[in-house]
Amino acid sequence: MHKLLSDQIQDLGLGDFYEVLETAIRGKNGSEFSFAGLQSHTINSIKSFEGVDRVWIEEGQAVTKRSWDVLIPTIRKPGSEIWITYNPELESDETHQRFCVNSPPGAVVVEMNYTDNPWFPAELEAERTHAQATMPESEYANIWEGRCKPAVEGAIYYNEVAQAEVEGRIRDVPIDPLLKTHAIWDLGWNDSMSIILVQRSASELRIVDYIEDSHRTLADYAMQLKAMQVNWGSDYLPHDGHAKDFKTGKSAAEILRSLGRLVPNRDEVPEMDIESGIRAARMTFSRMYFDKTRAARLIECLKRYRRSINQKTNEPGAPLHDQFSHGADAFRYMAIVADLLSNSNGPMQPIQYRSKVIA
Repeated sequence: MHKLLSDQIQDLGLGDFYEVLETAIRGKNGSEFSFAGLQSHTINSIKSFEGVDRVWIEEGQAVTKRSWDVLIPTIRKPGSEIWITYNPELESDETHQRFCVNSPPGAVVVEMNYTDNPWFPAELEAERTHAQATMPESEYANIWEGRCKPAVEGAIYYNEVAQAEVEGRIRDVPIDPLLKTHAIWDLGWNDSMSIILVQRSASELRIVDYIEDSHRTLADYAMQLKAMQVNWGSDYLPHDGHAKDFKTGKSAAEILRSLGRLVPNRDEVPEMDIESGIRAARMTFSRMYFDKTRAARLIECLKRYRRSINQKTNEPGAPLHDQFSHGADAFRYMAIVADLLSNSNGPMQPIQYRSKVIA
């Protein structure tokens, strides 16, 4: 933006009137254009902009809630305005939600695409038509039509989430009282505790609710689940749920069982490495239906679950451990136990066949 404005000043013959500095452009009449990266600012440095008339945020899709919460009250000079330009990424991004989905009073929202460019050249039109014919539909819609992506670039489940949206499997999914509701746990304290509530009907997996929180006891979660008064099935914990805590001498499985959770011998997710678990999740994804409201946070985790990128080779590595990985871990466990989920009241018993001899 700094270079663009500097070049325009020269093109307009205003070089003698404006002084171009490294982070600012100053006019002889006292006007000043300042340039800064919002993410590099502290709260105090953002507040130093309180006297400006216009703030222009470029690439606004990356601005966080915290930055907006500090910047917006700072720009309070009479007649001041905030301008934002961005290409949306996810529907849930803070900037998109704050200014487009839930536009504040007085906001002017303009959707502008290549069709609004009267000087759109034939070369770009050829590039666009080629992209339309060869790109995945969701990618073309984001780049050329400004539509939101189904997931972040490089998301592990990008294609699966996109397909689920196209097929309408992210929707209202009511809890069926005739089906068992199973709880799949990813344990955490400082990290998030994640619990997926899922029902199975034939081959369908219906994710009817999702809980994610931290710094809460197992007893607290057990009480929350009990209050839901659904037709409970089994609880499944990963292997670390059976390791005894040195402070209490008990495992999470033992504690939950004492609180009325966990059916014996039905409570452990079979051990599987992460990559095999991801493959299992991909294979199972087409059978899944997500409640768009109660499982919204889980959907967000799947949209943002990515791999680390080697800075030297630019090659993807292991999945990132961040605020989105806990829900994705619970999701992986759910895929692993998908075919173990039952609507019976106890462990399934093998059918005993009697042998008869016809004489």
